[in-house]
Amino acid sequence: MTLLHDAELSSAFDHASLAYDRLVAANPGYHAHLRRSARRLGLPHGGAGLRVLDLGCGTGASTAALLAAAPYAEIVAVDASAGMLAQAAAKEWPAHVRFVHSPVEALADGAGAGLHGGAVGGRFDAVFAAYLFRNVTDPDATLLSTRELLAPGGRLAVHEYALSQGRAHRTLWNAVCRSVVMPLGRAAGDGELYRHLWRSVLAFDTAPEFAERIGRAGFEEVRVLPLPGWQTGITHTFVARAPRRSQDAA
Repeated sequence: MTLLHDAELSSAFDHASLAYDRLVAANPGYHAHLRRSARRLGLPHGGAGLRVLDLGCGTGASTAALLAAAPYAEIVAVDASAGMLAQAAAKEWPAHVRFVHSPVEALADGAGAGLHGGAVGGRFDAVFAAYLFRNVTDPDATLLSTRELLAPGGRLAVHEYALSQGRAHRTLWNAVCRSVVMPLGRAAGDGELYRHLWRSVLAFDTAPEFAERIGRAGFEEVRVLPLPGWQTGITHTFVARAPRRSQDAA
């Protein structure tokens, strides 16, 4: 199956950005599930004194979920799509939330243009990544870059479509995409993007495989947590920690 990558995928998201919020609103539990995954970071004291990175923030749904879970944290939200990021940044946010336009692959090198002043700068206490890893060209390299962006012992939560190993969940995903996702995507003029999003789930790791991938990238305490509703067995939260000692000190 042919998938979109890199600049081609960012361009497709740019085109879809104006209608994106309306389409995801048709997904029962979409925002509630994001909030549940953000809470699973387990950030203490509402995130006071902590820096949190939102990787692949899109139009800001994951940023809002983080803000609900950690209302006092400094949040830096990043996306490779200028169109999606513009939609996010146009919403009302407190001063401790800012947006950076950059591919995730460039962050470890300090690249990226901040819409609200500066690039990401420095390490983070936690990273939240929603619907990101199945859309990057090299998920292993992205996991390694993500680990480098975390302070020792920093927390990771990945909210992702990663199917269980059961055939029934794959069948349900295909049925939902054929009957709901693709008709809505075509009606919005973004059939190519939503075809990619459908097929990217089928091509991506199963939940156990992605958990193993996270562990191979050097993360510790990796756990796979289910989500409720129709997405049980289809979408999962993956939580883990960066090593408590830096790799250089090991």
